[in-house]
Amino acid sequence: MKRYQLQAKSIIETLPFITEFYGKTIVIKYGGNAMIDEDLKHAFALNILLLKYIGINPVVVHGGGPQIGKMLKALNIESHFREGYRVTDQATMDVVEMVLVGKVNKEIVNLINLHGGQAVGLSGKDGRLITAEPKELAVEKKDAPPEIIDLGKVGEVTSVNTKLIHSLLNDGFIPVIAPVGVDEAGATYNINADSVAGAVATALGAKRLYLLTDVPGLLDAEGELITSLTAKEAFEAIRSGVVTGGMIPKITCCLEAVAGVEKSAIIDGRVENCILLELFTKSGVGTEIIY
Repeated sequence: MKRYQLQAKSIIETLPFITEFYGKTIVIKYGGNAMIDEDLKHAFALNILLLKYIGINPVVVHGGGPQIGKMLKALNIESHFREGYRVTDQATMDVVEMVLVGKVNKEIVNLINLHGGQAVGLSGKDGRLITAEPKELAVEKKDAPPEIIDLGKVGEVTSVNTKLIHSLLNDGFIPVIAPVGVDEAGATYNINADSVAGAVATALGAKRLYLLTDVPGLLDAEGELITSLTAKEAFEAIRSGVVTGGMIPKITCCLEAVAGVEKSAIIDGRVENCILLELFTKSGVGTEIIY
């Protein structure tokens, strides 16, 4: 009986959080080890399903870099990266779209549905959900003009058509979005999933934006987790070099979204039930960025 009383107490303790988020939209970028480890995959699906059942609207945006790399290797198509971006020619773009939209997206949708949800897979092409343009990348040179890098079919979001997402949410569905966009002429672009998640969260006016990663969050110079940052502090952390490597685009994504989203967070996707822990506990499991 004592064990059940503790369970009941835990449920009661989540009530203030459920009340706060009821009817609100949460955008979650799903990637990293949480997409590979079988136990974490099932925990993720159950977390998403629980949010929907208690009246919160989850929207999932997913990545798929390792799966793309594996397919390109199998097809003997060589991958090239510049400044962390996969240079995407037309052959690579065909594989990216096939893997993200045709394979990874449907696997996530199927997993959520197998647990009792109603997930619907989308790409940026559906209902012109994500409009994009070629990404411009310039690398600063010490004693020379900046180098302009041609990334091919790598894009950045110019607009998000939220009508389709709202329609699905209102009818009880869970949108699962692949980060593929299309320009005004119909050309397809490979877009960074963090950037898509941030753009979708901003367009929807989401209550929260969560980016799942394979690290505890942002660490300070001593290796300690920084649990919370204001936008100003986050800018300073980038400028001073506290934020380095692959964490820079994630923090930047959170900063870009935070003006339209109440709070963004980089959370440890290796922790089982990380979404529930971040949403329904005071401590959370990552680094939050607030305006």
